[in-house]
Amino acid sequence: MHIRDFELDELPHAGKQSAWLDIGRRPDGDNWRLPLLTVIGAEDGPTLLVLAGVHGDEYEGIAAIPQVYSETEPQDLRGRLVMAPVCNMPAYEAAQRSSPIDGLNLARVFPGDIDGTITRQIAGWLCQKLLTRADFLIDLHTGGIAYELPTLIGYAHDDGELGQASLEAAAAFGAPVMWGHPLPLPSGRSISAATSMSIPSLYTEAPGGAGSDPDVVACFRDGVLNVMKHLDMLSGDLNRRQLTHHLVGDGNLDTVIDAPVDGFFQREVTLLENVKAGQRLGAIVDAAGVESAQVDADQDGVIIMLRGLPRVKAGDGIAHITRSFRPRSQD
Repeated sequence: MHIRDFELDELPHAGKQSAWLDIGRRPDGDNWRLPLLTVIGAEDGPTLLVLAGVHGDEYEGIAAIPQVYSETEPQDLRGRLVMAPVCNMPAYEAAQRSSPIDGLNLARVFPGDIDGTITRQIAGWLCQKLLTRADFLIDLHTGGIAYELPTLIGYAHDDGELGQASLEAAAAFGAPVMWGHPLPLPSGRSISAATSMSIPSLYTEAPGGAGSDPDVVACFRDGVLNVMKHLDMLSGDLNRRQLTHHLVGDGNLDTVIDAPVDGFFQREVTLLENVKAGQRLGAIVDAAGVESAQVDADQDGVIIMLRGLPRVKAGDGIAHITRSFRPRSQD
């Protein structure tokens, strides 16, 4: 079935199924396909949409979604659980962040275009057929091959109704780090598309390295189940990790400290370390180990992202710094 013919409202009540939906044409004439796992509850309730594999080199979300699916039964569910474990099949098959077909980053083209290139088609169909039917979105990301971030849950940091719904769900998710982003969110993301539709959303990050860390997979699985309990889709107690950091910043990982030259990055700081503006974060050295450039902090704050892949080219992201959350009573 092509995704244009898929209708969530037509799925059987109190049912559970996996399906493959055609998205667009491959260069070989076959179809790019989207895997979709759905559980329709025996009782009415919210619709939760969970995405993973938006970047093709991020694996823990891809592993966590089938675990959530196997643990969720229609007779226990109030509402609808809709999950796409691999959204970006072209990038996934190539084991890289962006699509090798059109060179686009799926996480930068939402809400997409169903008449565009394959990456824009994927975003367009996800929005048109799934996101518009959702009451809440969770998008599972990690640092991929090149970057390292702490295991975190990101949310819209705002005093309005949408921001408060996002904050409460982020706390329920139960990751060790919460990272709030003041509105407006950076454009092109699934979460910014959701925000434009007044749909509250969350996203995750975690250490990269192109593996599938069982502890991170378990955190993501438990986090999705926790949000379902928070939304009264499931009964039971929350299984949360201890919160160690609550941070706030723009969350735009396209705006980071960049490598000024090609070389090998030797870092001298760690994730979640507090740094001062101008502090040395590390250096880029050449193949003989001779320092070519120093990398310094651009502001005071907390290291939320570091380059994990040492080989860098000029312009590659090296680090991102954010700030600790301070309640207004402390200002």
